[in-house]
Amino acid sequence: MLAKTFGSALVGIHASIITIETHVGQGSKCYLVGLPDSTIKESIQRVESAIKQIGYFFPRRKVVINLAPADIRKEGSGYDLPIALGLLQASEQTKMNGLSDYLIMGELSLTGEIRPIKGALSMAIEAKKQGIKSLILPCENAVEAALIDGLDIYGMANLRDTIRFLHGRKQAPVKAPNILEVSLKYEDDFSQIKGQEKAKRAIEIAVAGGHNLILVGPPGSGKTMMAKRIPSIMPPMNLREIIETTQIHSIVGKLSTENPLITERPFRALHHSISAPALIGGRTNPQPGEISLAHQGVLFLDELPEFQRHVLELLRQPLEERKVPISRAHGTVEFPANFLLISAMNPCPCGYFHHPEKPCTCKPFQIERYLHRISGPLLDRIDMHLEVFPLSYSEMFQSTESESSPPIRERVKKARDIQTQRFNRSFIRTNAEMNSDQVKSICLLDTNSEALLQTAIEKLQLSARAHDRILKMARTIADLANSSTIQAKHVAEAITYRNLDRENWSG
Repeated sequence: MLAKTFGSALVGIHASIITIETHVGQGSKCYLVGLPDSTIKESIQRVESAIKQIGYFFPRRKVVINLAPADIRKEGSGYDLPIALGLLQASEQTKMNGLSDYLIMGELSLTGEIRPIKGALSMAIEAKKQGIKSLILPCENAVEAALIDGLDIYGMANLRDTIRFLHGRKQAPVKAPNILEVSLKYEDDFSQIKGQEKAKRAIEIAVAGGHNLILVGPPGSGKTMMAKRIPSIMPPMNLREIIETTQIHSIVGKLSTENPLITERPFRALHHSISAPALIGGRTNPQPGEISLAHQGVLFLDELPEFQRHVLELLRQPLEERKVPISRAHGTVEFPANFLLISAMNPCPCGYFHHPEKPCTCKPFQIERYLHRISGPLLDRIDMHLEVFPLSYSEMFQSTESESSPPIRERVKKARDIQTQRFNRSFIRTNAEMNSDQVKSICLLDTNSEALLQTAIEKLQLSARAHDRILKMARTIADLANSSTIQAKHVAEAITYRNLDRENWSG
C-alpha cells in the first residue's frame, strides 16, 4: 500500500514542501531515497524503536520511502514523525483519516516522545503559501508556528497521542500569545550612567536613525556599559520584525520552551576571536551567522582593532545591503542582516592617547599601525565616530539623577514614526538606509547649511559617502527635534560625529 505525508526542508531561512511517499510491498529490504543526509538515514532505527514501544511493528517486507523532490537535499531528524506515520499507514496497521492534509514534522526518541525541531516558523510560512492549513509539530515548536494567521497548529508530545489525534480525538489548535502587548523590562538602564551626555546623545541619534556608531576612548570610560544599555532605548518590535527575527533564531535552534518567540531586540556581543563563518554564516547547508542573529537588533564589537582584519572586511557588504549572500556549490542563499553596528576601541595600544591625565606610552608608529587595523572603507561605512573620555571624580559621584531609558525610548519611537511615514512607499525603514537619490530629494539644505557642510568636507577631507552620511544624520537630528527641515544647527551637530577620521586620531 502507498501512503503520503508532507514535511518540509529548509533552504537558508526559507522552507520547501517535501512529499514523503511510503510504499510497502513484496520483498525484504528498506530503501530511503530522495537525497537524504546521514541523519535522515538513521531515522529508520529511531522509527523502528518508537513504533515498537507503542505496540506496532516495523514491517519485514520491502519498504520504499521517497522524499520528493529529489533534487533538494534533506537534513535533520525532523522527518522521523512523518516517516513513522506514513509507515504505519502504508503497512495497514492503522488507518488515519486525512493524513495527507497536514504538514508534519518532529524528531522521535526511542520511546516515541516527540522532540523539537529547527525552522518551524519558516515551515509554517511556506505551508500557508502552498495552501496547507494544518500542521502537526512538537509542542515546543507550536507557539512560534502559531504566529502565522490562518493556520491550525497542533502541538504533539508523543507518537501515541499523534495517532490518536489522527484517529479523530478532539484537540484545540495552539493559539499564539498577544505578543504586541508584552511589557518589556530591562535591568540595564541609562539612568545608571553618570555624565557622558555627549555620548548618550550620540547613541540616541544612532538608534533613532539606524546609524552605525564607533566609540573611541580609554579603558574605564564606559564604552561597553553604554553599549549594553542600547536595547533599552530601542523602539518595540512590530509583528513583522518579530516574525523575521524569530524565523532566524528558529533555524539555528536558538529558541527555547521558556522563550519560543523573540520579542526583544537582539543584542549580540562578539569576542574578537570569532571566525568568518561564525560571523556571516556557513556550513554545507548554510546557516545564519552572528550578523543575521543580530537582525533588527544590535551587533556589538568591543576592542574592534583586535578582530582579524579579513573578518572585519566581511562586514562591508552587509552594512551597505542589509543582507548577506552565501554561495555554495548547489546555489546561493541570502540571510537578512539589518542590524545596528555599535563598536568600541581604545585610541592606541596602551589606551591612553588623548587621555586628559594619564600619559600615552605608545610610539607614533605604534598608534598608526594600531589604527590601520581598521580599513578606511570599513571606517567610512560607520556613520558616527565619537571620542569618549573618562569621568572626573565630581562627575562620577554627582547627586543629579541621569535620564532613564523610557523617555529616551519615547523620543526615539517618535523619530522612527516620522521615518515610517516618510518611507511608507519604499522598503526602507530608517534614515540610514536611504540611497543617494533619496538623500538628494529628502535631505535638502539651505544656503548657510550647504556652505557649512562644504567647509567641513574640505577641511576634514571626507569622502562622498561621508557627505551622505552627515546628511542622513542631520535628517535624524531634525526628526528628533520634530523639525520638517534640516537647519544649520542640525548639520553642525552631525559634523561633530565625523571628526574622528584617521587623520584626526593620529594628530
